[in-house]
Amino acid sequence: MKTNTILIIGVLTVIVLAVIYTLTGTDSPETYIENVEKERERQYKFIRFNVDSPLTEEQKRTFGELEYYPIDPDYKVRAKMVPLENKKMVELPMTDGTLEKYLQHSYAEFELKGESIKLLLLQSQKDPDRRNFFLAFADATSGEETYGGGRYINLRQDGKNSITIDFNLAYNPYCAYNPDFACPLPPKENILEIPVYAGEKDYKKDEG
Repeated sequence: MKTNTILIIGVLTVIVLAVIYTLTGTDSPETYIENVEKERERQYKFIRFNVDSPLTEEQKRTFGELEYYPIDPDYKVRAKMVPLENKKMVELPMTDGTLEKYLQHSYAEFELKGESIKLLLLQSQKDPDRRNFFLAFADATSGEETYGGGRYINLRQDGKNSITIDFNLAYNPYCAYNPDFACPLPPKENILEIPVYAGEKDYKKDEG
């Protein structure tokens, strides 16, 4: 169900985020916050107005705003990439009960709020750019303050053996807005016991 559209939008988002990281790599905290806010505004306009938005026309008419945690620069981390010796395809369960194949590429290892974290980085079969990665994760806020099916971050490798992960840019899958979309669920390796108070909160379907 509409997974091709999700992939195309994801690729475009990676390109946008790559530009953001280029602009914010050495900039002040104020500039960083401003650029994250601009990305959130871009996301809002896409969800609210774009023809490829997951919202139905009825939802668009009553749509209020996307809800986020406050921007916290500590949730932007530099992770070491540890490639898997035996890369293999894995079938992630989708929200509609189907399966979709992703390549298990490497682990991202980093410190977050004093905790040592290791998350599995995946690559889509449909993305020809081997520097792009898909990170689906769930945490202690999932099903409470954030969407129960987890959240996503689109990543682009920006170092020889490292990658930047910004949880302030974590966003909801399309199925959080519309159950007609099928979305991959996070692999078991990416289910965190700690809360991640960053990025997008759950979509309230009755707001507006």
